[in-house]
This record gives sequence, C-alpha cells and structure tokens, in this order.
Amino acid sequence: MDWLLLLEKGFWFGLAAVGFAILFNVPVRTLLSVFIMGALGGIIKNLLLQFEINVIIASFAGAVLIGFISISFAHNKHAPPPIFAIPAVIPMVPGIFAYRMMLGLISLAGNINQAAYSQVLSDTIHNGLKVMFILMSLATGVAIPMLITRKDSAKEIRFRKVKDNF
Repeated sequence: MDWLLLLEKGFWFGLAAVGFAILFNVPVRTLLSVFIMGALGGIIKNLLLQFEINVIIASFAGAVLIGFISISFAHNKHAPPPIFAIPAVIPMVPGIFAYRMMLGLISLAGNINQAAYSQVLSDTIHNGLKVMFILMSLATGVAIPMLITRKDSAKEIRFRKVKDNF
C-alpha cells in the first residue's frame, strides 16, 4: 500500500471539501475543520478500497467518520454540524458511476444492435444502482451520528414544554 498516494488523495478530498464549503458560503473559521474532515473521510474511503472493501461500505464508513467528527467540531467552533459535514462528504459523491449510467442511457436511447442491448442495459442498471446506494450510504452515514448524539428526543422536548406550562 502506497501511503504517500493515500495522503495525496486525502489532500485532494480535503481541498474539494473546502471548495464546496466556500461555494456554500460557510463561515471562514470552519474552513480548516472542513478540510480536515474531507481529507479524513477520503482517506478512510480509499484505505478501505485498498483492502478491497465494497465501494458502498467504504463510502458509508467515510461518511460515518465525517458525521462523528462534525459533531466534535460543531461544539468547538459553535456552528451546526451540517456546516461541517455536508461540504466534507460531497467529494465522495460517485461521479464516475453516474457518468457511466448516463452514457448507457444515451446509448440505449439511440440505435443499438440487439446483441449489445442486453449488455448495455445491464451495465446501465448496475451503475445506476451503485450510484443510488452510494448516495443513500453517504446520507445515512452523515445522519446517524447526528441522531445518536442528539441530547433530547423530539418527544421529550414536547413533553417538557407541556410540563412547564403547568
């Protein structure tokens, strides 16, 4: 395993995360934290891919790490966790699979011979499902830590408001 290449990929993930953070106009004080989270999430994803773990599970693990770290940074920087987590997880969106799916859809819409039709259809569906599951794993991976570490449930908040009125 080439550790230098892994660190380089982490650097580019972090830089992409900062780019999305700037695009979303997050506070300047949070940019270093977003860079660190994006880099760590990308390193975890690529490290798991080096060990031949499925790309969906590797993306989920990177997103869960970003979700937990975002809560820590949120408390330190006094900002909501999504300000850190969303820009940091966007570089893990599966662009190549979506691109291949769209190319397959375009091929299916055009004139294609019957021999290649079933292979193109199979590849297009495979890439589309992979995109869908990776996106679901990223969303779930970021959301789960925020739900787990939440101090009060919605039911307790409503009960306390009613109780305080009496």
